[in-house]
Amino acid sequence: MLSLLAISSLATSLVVAAEIPGNSVRGEYIEARDADVYTGPCFANSEVELTGNLAVMGWKIEKGSWQGVSLDGLSVMGVIRAAGTLGDVMHSAYPVKAVIIVDERADVEQRIALQHFAQRMSGDLLTDVVRVESRPIQFSTADLHSRVVKMTAGDLAQVATRALEDTDQICHNEAVWYEPLTKLDHAMVAYTVQESYQGQGLGTQWSYPGQRSAFVGTFQIQD
Repeated sequence: MLSLLAISSLATSLVVAAEIPGNSVRGEYIEARDADVYTGPCFANSEVELTGNLAVMGWKIEKGSWQGVSLDGLSVMGVIRAAGTLGDVMHSAYPVKAVIIVDERADVEQRIALQHFAQRMSGDLLTDVVRVESRPIQFSTADLHSRVVKMTAGDLAQVATRALEDTDQICHNEAVWYEPLTKLDHAMVAYTVQESYQGQGLGTQWSYPGQRSAFVGTFQIQD
């Protein structure tokens, strides 16, 4: 039989839990790196620990809220520079430095929520944030399944993709070598038409078009 103290503690816990804002968001995602994610083992083995440590990732929130803050129609991007190849199961990619870019349309509360959302979705990749920038972020796609997607943060960062074609194969035994950098409900590998970062904070700027180094997909989270 529960004591009055136990019942009181349980009631307090339930009230506190009820007051914690829930998270419920869905939308579309894009990422690109400086190494192929769709490739053959000979190419992957020649690149590992030599490249693949740079990436641009972005989430377009179609609808939802985070920590009780509505994020309908807003976007956030993450740019990372790792110490090793991202996704390599044999070696650690850490430490990782990151820049987060929030949608300039967001108010103060929304900017904080966007940053927390991106950090939750990317695991530890956006933990060590050296800069938070605000830019006009645009995400465009006629049909996600076509994999023709483009996301830009002003002149700071951009990613553009298209579907893989037969002519993109080299050894003709390619497969998805690395998984996406975030959890997705549906992920599709894509060809990188453009991937660039021209900002500060990471000790480098880059442009890596023309690789089989991208993913596009959809995400949904509710807790």
